[in-house]
Amino acid sequence: MIGRLRGILLEKQAPDILLDVHGVGYELQAPLGTVVRLPPIGQEVVLHTHFAVREDAQQLFGFWTREERELFRTLVKVSGVGPKLALAILSGMDADEFVLCVQRNDTSALVRIPGVGKKTAERLIVEMRDRLREWRPDLAAARGSVAAPDIAAAGRNRMLADAESALIALGYKPQEAARAISAAQGDDVATSEELIRRALKGMGAK
Repeated sequence: MIGRLRGILLEKQAPDILLDVHGVGYELQAPLGTVVRLPPIGQEVVLHTHFAVREDAQQLFGFWTREERELFRTLVKVSGVGPKLALAILSGMDADEFVLCVQRNDTSALVRIPGVGKKTAERLIVEMRDRLREWRPDLAAARGSVAAPDIAAAGRNRMLADAESALIALGYKPQEAARAISAAQGDDVATSEELIRRALKGMGAK
């Protein structure tokens, strides 16, 4: 079992990552939330990993946090949810957002994720509810708080800057990143990851 890797980042093109660990290149797949947090090519990174073995393939998945990996491992235990769909779910929304959807029985948000239909969304909520009972998302408190206008504006500007930097790190030109982020803005966008996903979708990224 490979549970953790520390190495030099050689390639990153969501969802694929190539990591050099003492001369051995490890190919991993990672959710978007992990990919956008990665450092520039050539720098060291530590990832928590999950090694999946099937009859026809061996796959290694990388995650920025242990919590994200544990949620992935819990997802693949759900009937009809394999590693590919679990990765798509964690790329469509971050871990706290997913847990909130389960806790609030919000199937409408889940079905917006590619590959998740109504029946799958309902199954996810039913099977994940008890497993996630102890999870306490920070996102709920963050979205429920009211910030002063100047603080809110500063936070939003930081979110836009972070999202633009992430796109540049993924290989897009600064002008492309700026245009995509500008087009993806909206009052309903609450996190930089959400903004990045919308920008990538607008640019036709897969």
